Amino acid sequence: MKTILDFNFRDQKALVRVDFNVPQNADLKVTDNTRIQAVKPTVDKILSDGGSVILMTHLGRPKGKFSAEFSLKNIVPEIEKVFGKEVKFCPDCVGEEAVNMAKNLQAGEILLLENLRFYNEEENGDQVFAEKLSKLGDAYVNDAFGTAHRAHASTAVIAQFFPSTKFFGLLMAKELDAIEKVLKKGEKPVTAILGGSKVSTKITIIENILPAVDNLIIGGGMAFTFIKALGGQIGNSLIEVDKQQLALEIIEKAKAENVKVYLPVDAVIAEEFKNDSPNRDCNIYDIPEGWMGLDAGPRSRDIFNDVILNSRTILWNGPIGVFEMSNFAAGTVSLGESIAESTRLGAFSLVGGGDSVAFVKQFGYDDQVSYVSTGGGAMLESLEGKELPGVYAINN
Repeated sequence: MKTILDFNFRDQKALVRVDFNVPQNADLKVTDNTRIQAVKPTVDKILSDGGSVILMTHLGRPKGKFSAEFSLKNIVPEIEKVFGKEVKFCPDCVGEEAVNMAKNLQAGEILLLENLRFYNEEENGDQVFAEKLSKLGDAYVNDAFGTAHRAHASTAVIAQFFPSTKFFGLLMAKELDAIEKVLKKGEKPVTAILGGSKVSTKITIIENILPAVDNLIIGGGMAFTFIKALGGQIGNSLIEVDKQQLALEIIEKAKAENVKVYLPVDAVIAEEFKNDSPNRDCNIYDIPEGWMGLDAGPRSRDIFNDVILNSRTILWNGPIGVFEMSNFAAGTVSLGESIAESTRLGAFSLVGGGDSVAFVKQFGYDDQVSYVSTGGGAMLESLEGKELPGVYAINN
C-alpha cells in the first residue's frame, strides 16, 4: 500500500482529497467534527515534512450549482480549530483564482478549495475537470474513504495525472487495514454481527464474509425473515416475504463453510412502533398476531455476549433493535458493552455502517472499540468484496 509515509513532501504542494461532508446546525455550524479530526494526522505529516496542503472536498448535494448553504466557507472556523492554524479559503475549486492561490501557497500553509460539487463535472467523473484540479498540486493524496466507492473526478479520475506521486492518506490506510484485518488477517475466532432492517441489503456482504468468519450473529429487523423462513410465528414484525428462501440458502451456505449462525431466541415485543407502547419479552418463534419484535430479548443478549467474549476479531454492522427508542435499546446497548469488553480483553473490533456508528457515538462506545469506520457505503462495498474506484486509482 503506497501511503504518504513513503514520500517526503518538502517543497511539495499536496492536493489532498478529504471527506468533510460534516453535519451542521441551522446556523451552519459544524455539529460533529469527527471527519475533520480523522485527517489531521495526514495534514500534520505533510506540513511537518515542509510541504503545503490543498484540501478539496464536497459538502451536501448542491447539484452542480453554487449554494451559500453548502459553501465550505462555513466550515473553515471548525477546520482551523481542529488543525490549530489558519486555513486559507478559495471561493472556487478551479479557475484563475484557484490557480493563483495554489501557486502562492507557502510551505506549512493550508488552502481549502470551494465545494467540488458546485460543478456537475465532479460527480460525472469528468476528465477535463479532473485535469484542471490536478494542475493545482505536485502530489495527490486520497484520504477520503467515505467517497472512495465513487468514481468521481477528485476521488478516482484525477490520480492518473500523478503517475508517480499518488498516495493513500493515513486515514485511508487505517480504513483499508481494518477491513483487511477482518477479511484476511483476522485472528480466530472471527465473529460478524449483522443487524439492520433488510436481508436484501446485506446478502452480498454475507456471501463475501462467510469464508472469513467463524460465527455470524444476525439481529435487527432482518432476523425476522430468517425466523419466519424457519417456521416461526412473527406476528406483525418486519419481514421481506420474498427473501425467505434466500434466508434458508444463507443458513445452508454457512453450514457448508462451518460457520455457526446465531439468531435471536427471544424478542422484546410491542403492539405499536412507539417507545411508550406496552412491551414484553417473548419467544421469537411465537410472537402473537398484532405484536411486533423491536429488540433482542435478554436470553438472546446472553447468547450473543458469550459468542463475542470468545471472539478475537469482531465486525459489527447494524443495530439489533430500535435503539433510537429508549425502551428498545437494551439489546444494542448490551451488544456494544460485549464488544467493548471483548476489545478490552484483546480482541480487534471494527464498527461500520451509518446506524452502528451513530449508536457507538451516541452511547459513548466509540473509544472502547478498536476502529470506527468513517465510510458507510465505502465500507459496505469493501465488505462485499468490491474494489473501490478511489482505491484502484492509487494502486494502479
